[in-house]
Amino acid sequence: MEVALVLFVVIAIFVIRAIKVVPQQNAWVVERLGKYNATLAPGLNFLVPFIDKVAYKHSLKEIPLDVPSQVCITRDNTQLQVDGILYFQVTDPMRASYGSSNYIMAISQLAQTSLRSVIGKLELDKTFEERGIINAQVVQAIDEAALNWGVKVLRYEIKDLTPPKEILHAMQSQITAEREKRALIAASEGRRQEQINIATGEREAFIARSEGEKQAAINSAEGEAAAITTVAEATAKAIAYVAQAIERPGGERAVQLKVAEKAVEAYGKVAADSKTTLIVPSDMSQVSALIASAMKMVQSTKTP
Repeated sequence: MEVALVLFVVIAIFVIRAIKVVPQQNAWVVERLGKYNATLAPGLNFLVPFIDKVAYKHSLKEIPLDVPSQVCITRDNTQLQVDGILYFQVTDPMRASYGSSNYIMAISQLAQTSLRSVIGKLELDKTFEERGIINAQVVQAIDEAALNWGVKVLRYEIKDLTPPKEILHAMQSQITAEREKRALIAASEGRRQEQINIATGEREAFIARSEGEKQAAINSAEGEAAAITTVAEATAKAIAYVAQAIERPGGERAVQLKVAEKAVEAYGKVAADSKTTLIVPSDMSQVSALIASAMKMVQSTKTP
């Protein structure tokens, strides 16, 4: 009974050491008698008990690494407190196991030295404007060295750039002055545009008034011309009717009578005016002579 129990325990130990189940997105490095033998893929794997052993276990997921804050000096000798975060992934489990004793610490230290080197080539203003370039250069510098460690650096992001208080105060003053300058420029542009709009409106109003006056004058002239034309046409028709009436039998007598009536009417109006001195001819035959001369003028107009 005891032998069976011991045998069962030995078999259980053999099975436990021989069967290995590797989780997804993991890689286990197996050593055989102290030497690298194989890398176990995710799933069910079998080992030789007491000869093979799992020496290293690596996660193949993307790993974020917080890079400690450090002081960097820019090209114009300004100190900056910089911290960031690094993302990397194990791509070669064997090199990650034997390429470095601690690849995480190696990556962190290399990220700090690379960041100091990159920032040292830039001026203070450029460090705030070119974060993307800084991140790309740090990734490139780390990635070249990390190939021997079986690690792929995916990206590096600067979390914070903190200049000294004096520099920060000077930057705030500069930003305030720049904003005030832009506000003054915007106000002056607004006033300029307002004056332009007013001048344009006055010019358009003057043009509209002058066009209106011009059109009114044209309309008035056209109205007067039409009235003159109408009067002339009416007068011509009246003269034509008179001429036709004269040519009819008894027309001349009618004209003589009309002229005599007009002459008598004229004398009557002159005599009615108290302020007018009326001189009456002593010989009334002169009135008939006046009528006769008027009739001769009418007859002369009839004969070409």
